[in-house]
Amino acid sequence: MTATAAPISPPELARRLLAWYDRHRRRLPWRAESDELADPYRVWLSEIMLQQTTVVTVGPYFQRFTARWPSVEDLAAADLDDVLTEWAGLGYYARARNLHRCATVVARDHDGRFPDTEAGLKALPGIGDYTAAAIAAIAFDRQATILDGNVERVISRLRRVEDPLPGSKPKLKALATEITPAGRAGDYAQAIMDLGATVCTPRKPKCLTCPWVDACTARVAGVAEDLPRKTPKKAKPTRRGTCFFLVDGGGAILLRRRPESGLLGGMQEVPSSPWIEGPPATGGHEHAPLDGVRWRALPGMVRHTFTHFHLELTVLAGRAEDGPDVADSRWWPVDRLGEAALPTVMAKVVRHAMAHVG
Repeated sequence: MTATAAPISPPELARRLLAWYDRHRRRLPWRAESDELADPYRVWLSEIMLQQTTVVTVGPYFQRFTARWPSVEDLAAADLDDVLTEWAGLGYYARARNLHRCATVVARDHDGRFPDTEAGLKALPGIGDYTAAAIAAIAFDRQATILDGNVERVISRLRRVEDPLPGSKPKLKALATEITPAGRAGDYAQAIMDLGATVCTPRKPKCLTCPWVDACTARVAGVAEDLPRKTPKKAKPTRRGTCFFLVDGGGAILLRRRPESGLLGGMQEVPSSPWIEGPPATGGHEHAPLDGVRWRALPGMVRHTFTHFHLELTVLAGRAEDGPDVADSRWWPVDRLGEAALPTVMAKVVRHAMAHVG
């Protein structure tokens, strides 16, 4: 006889998961305790930070942000450069700019209070479908279906959805909606995320400790670890460029602000040529930030990977004794580089250069 999964109703699945959550909920810096009301500001801030980033990485950033800006009004009043500096290292810097924009809109147009519906939340800068659903559920206990990577994995296994992502997202959303309860919506949202993060993990899921073990059709079929399936990604192209590491007579480094729109928008950078696909560039001095400098190529190169491409940067070093004015740039003392909000790739360039420049 072939084994089959138990036909458990959606309300019973939700009840089981909530009972499991009451015993095993994670304690996280942004999460309210069971006897506390969730703070919409902290929920929103954590959800924005957690996009494309791990819980372990986000923890210290969240603590620093909330210590420095304990309310949405405080964050709205902050200088964008200060926000970018605190954000440096989290990546996806458009999130930081949208974070500041959103705080400004909430403080200015909503009297410092976040809208309590998915539609109202999605009207704010930087908030999409998933984030709106998460905030609505966790902060306001609205019945809202969340669908992040953890939930996709849990539902694809529970219902044995073998269609590959991302094409299967609408089907997974519909299946997740069937189970999402009206009561304790916030707890349920956090419970299913915790289930995916701690039990229904990508590799070696802990099926025997899962509250849905007997209902999981993928487990019964022996394919749980194979799901969710994903459409193969295209190979990432490689872009290349040249960075110009320029030091003045006092040891300050020339940094330039990138345009507000586009990749790493508004961040400080070591001046560089455009990043383009193709063979390694030769020369590249036409993109140097200052004329009349004797540039020397430093050994090796800096490599970094973004979401959609790999990057290889050659670094040229030079000196400008008098530290002249350069458009859209400023000279930063080495001991104050921590204030410059350098994105990770540019921090790599600086470390590489300083290891080779006497």
